[in-house]
Amino acid sequence: MTTDQPLLSHDASKSPPQGRPGRGFVVTFALASLGLWIATLTPVIVSLPLKVAEINPDRSSQGTTLSVVLGVGAVFGILANPVFGRISDRTTWRVGMRRPWLVIGALLSLAGAVVLGLSSDVGLATVGWSINQIGVNATMAVLLATMPDQVPAEHRGRISGLFGVTQAVAAVLGVALVGGLSQVSLMLAIIVPTTIALVLVTIAAVVLPDRRLTRAERPAFSLREFAGSFWVDPRRFPDFGWAWISRFAMFMAISFVLNYQIFYLTSHLGLTEAEATDLVPAAIGIQTVVVVLVSMTVGPLSDRLRRRKVFVLASALVASAGLAIVAFAPPDPASVPLFLLAMALLGLGQGTYFAIDLALVADVLPNKDQDAAKDLGVLGMANLIPQSVAPAFAPLFLAVPLFSLTDRAGQNYTALFLVGVLFAVGAGLTILRVRGVR
Repeated sequence: MTTDQPLLSHDASKSPPQGRPGRGFVVTFALASLGLWIATLTPVIVSLPLKVAEINPDRSSQGTTLSVVLGVGAVFGILANPVFGRISDRTTWRVGMRRPWLVIGALLSLAGAVVLGLSSDVGLATVGWSINQIGVNATMAVLLATMPDQVPAEHRGRISGLFGVTQAVAAVLGVALVGGLSQVSLMLAIIVPTTIALVLVTIAAVVLPDRRLTRAERPAFSLREFAGSFWVDPRRFPDFGWAWISRFAMFMAISFVLNYQIFYLTSHLGLTEAEATDLVPAAIGIQTVVVVLVSMTVGPLSDRLRRRKVFVLASALVASAGLAIVAFAPPDPASVPLFLLAMALLGLGQGTYFAIDLALVADVLPNKDQDAAKDLGVLGMANLIPQSVAPAFAPLFLAVPLFSLTDRAGQNYTALFLVGVLFAVGAGLTILRVRGVR
């Protein structure tokens, strides 16, 4: 795809996309996805916990502080996802429906990163993280809408697998980048990932083809319609509902590890903060290699076999095995190899799940022509709500008073990750209820 390709008219955009997506679309979509994942994952894995530790040196309450910042930011991300999706679906600008909101969202995320980097207390850090989450999630909802806009159903497994690859690669690149920058300046470690996202997303906004809606075709605005931005009736669209629940459950399982792995390594396994910070890139690297190999294989394979659900079920069970290993690893530095094995299994499960899940959801969207971005925004809420719910409930599980399972700091990570096992199994079982996809 090139920049001189004419924008699709709205009438043309109502026709299902035809043919295999071109190399230009694939490369540009992949780069934009990579940038967005770098901006999304690296703060959660490294720079945000380091910022929390800078603001609050008391290690015993750092987990609670991180939960507050993550939880409030997730609420704003939840709101932004479907709202910006709805706005994108109703945009009548000459440049297209998706292009302007890709850039606007990326600019918002950068502004939030600047506020977060300059913050010196929990309140300002929460404001900055919230602005960042609004921007990142608005951009993600709009970018994902380009897949049902431009990619036929029989080729979506390939693009979904590519999306999973970029997520894994972004974690490695982002963690390596932030790990180096944090030694120089934590401010740079926070700002640079979102700057990369802005550049790559802006390239996508210029290069990718776009749909265009005329003012005459745009539905009239109403408060009832706006409220509907946050809802897809599961009674009318049960397949979408079950897919949403499955994704929610998987992200709940992953959130426990993703958000708390540094604290798990220091509090449960007894590593120093420096040792934990050094180990995380290795763990992410192992996970990424597995995710990339699986995503590149499973996505196209599901297209050829025309089957999605069996892969999702298998991925959830494998991820649950990884979580179980983390849960029962003895609270000792000697358990680091078990932790790395668990991360490999999580990578296998996560890579398989995300190689298929996006393609499956795109196949069951209620209204691909008029509400693709909005409905994908609703789906995005399944990613984001766990970022708020998991940190809110994690302290309850960490405080479960089973002395034999608690670590040196009295934290029960066994209970926390066993809850993750239950969510992972639930993610696999609920996807079996989807009827419109094999």
